[in-house]
Amino acid sequence: MKFKLALILASVLFLCSCDSYKDVPYFQDLDRNSVIQENIKNFSTYTIQPSDILGIYISDAKNKEAAEAFVPSMNRLNGNMMDASTNNPIIGYLVDEKGNISMPLLGILKVQGYTIAEVRDQLLKLLPQYLASPIVNVRITNFKISVMGDVLRPDTYSFQTDQVTLAQALTAAGDLNITAKRTNVLLIREVDGKRQFIPIDLTSKKIFESPYFYLKNNDVIYVDPDRTKFANVDRGYRNVSIIIGVASVLAVIASVYVSSRK
Repeated sequence: MKFKLALILASVLFLCSCDSYKDVPYFQDLDRNSVIQENIKNFSTYTIQPSDILGIYISDAKNKEAAEAFVPSMNRLNGNMMDASTNNPIIGYLVDEKGNISMPLLGILKVQGYTIAEVRDQLLKLLPQYLASPIVNVRITNFKISVMGDVLRPDTYSFQTDQVTLAQALTAAGDLNITAKRTNVLLIREVDGKRQFIPIDLTSKKIFESPYFYLKNNDVIYVDPDRTKFANVDRGYRNVSIIIGVASVLAVIASVYVSSRK
């Protein structure tokens, strides 16, 4: 009888563990027995938005001194160009709420909705009136993604590129904890004054085809913990409460005992 009960208990525990594990692996509907190749159809070049900071490097192939008026854009906040920490960003040009930047000599330029390449081309057309052989490089200096919730290292992460994927952001945060819900990750995005809440299922390879696989500046990723983590934390708090309660009772008993001996 005892053997049967033990067998039933073991079976239940095994089934429970299998049920929990099935939601852990990523991309479960991907055939891993052969090499699969597919065209990337969901990538779109990043377009500049308000609050982006553009690092614009302008020089002249023949006369570097002529481009000095544009150099301050690439200076860093504390003046130390060797300090590339997140607390010392490149000053750059802030895109205002109207989608414009203001540059020396060139004045106000509309950049919202343009790609990095388009802004560079626009500058190359305007600069010949000041520079004989202009050289222009443009990039976003404040591209950042916030990852919060049940990951190893929740934080806000800065990237040196505007082509950041969901997988790269989660990897930067140390990946999801084993207790995280992979079937309902939440992407929070603000576009044109509206906030979007987008559910994402990491257990399906369809995420690679999603228009949200490629992230945008200031996106927020929230990873929900499952009930296992809550149960473990709750159990820990309960155990601590019990220990504190027992210690308090023992302290009272000890106090009463010492008083009675006097």
